[in-house]
Amino acid sequence: MTRPLRLKLDRSSPTPLYFQAARELERAIETGVLDAGQRLNNEVDLANQLGLSRPTLRRAIQELVDKGLLVRKRGVGTQVVHGHVKRSVALTSLYDDLSTSGAEPSTKVLLHELTPASAPVAEALAMTAGDEVVHLERLRFTRGEPLAILRNWLPPSLVTFTADDLADEGLYELLRNSGVHMRIARQRIGARAASTRESRLLNERRNACLLTMERVTYNDTGRAIEFGTHVYRAETYSFETTLINR
Repeated sequence: MTRPLRLKLDRSSPTPLYFQAARELERAIETGVLDAGQRLNNEVDLANQLGLSRPTLRRAIQELVDKGLLVRKRGVGTQVVHGHVKRSVALTSLYDDLSTSGAEPSTKVLLHELTPASAPVAEALAMTAGDEVVHLERLRFTRGEPLAILRNWLPPSLVTFTADDLADEGLYELLRNSGVHMRIARQRIGARAASTRESRLLNERRNACLLTMERVTYNDTGRAIEFGTHVYRAETYSFETTLINR
């Protein structure tokens, strides 16, 4: 570790030590005492440093691995994940959410082209297969680290922006600026293994698990204006929902 790590543990408390240690480690990550990408000492050294038994430390670390804040890598050890992003399931763009949370988003535009709509795209946008649509593909970064690959298809009449515009602003902000009013969306969240190309773009291991999101967005007249299929690094990203008992 680059800086000494000290945890505030109350050994007289009924709260289990592993739970206290996990909360203290989480606080160290949130406050920057443990930097994104930083590797922890091996378990023996770290347990001795913190005055914990190895089983207690191992359980505390597993808590944070399960939450996506730490990751174990063979041959590397345990590392702090690069800025885990939690995103509420709402009608907002990833760029907007990252900007709001101070996560320093940036974008590399991979595709901005006019192409015939495939059958799934045409069905989502209530068009005819073969009709022209604008296909966008972007690689989204947060704090310089790749986070997501975003693929979107839109009717050509709605696309008044350039690839350079997309590199500087989020898609939804550009649509709003052109007078498009997004009202509602139908969204599906899942998971799958990364393709070879996706692994390369996201700097992930082969067949790494990715979170997936498929969304159709409608304007205030009920017209489908955007179809998107996005993939996210599961180690650094999660969706967050609020459930209400009625």
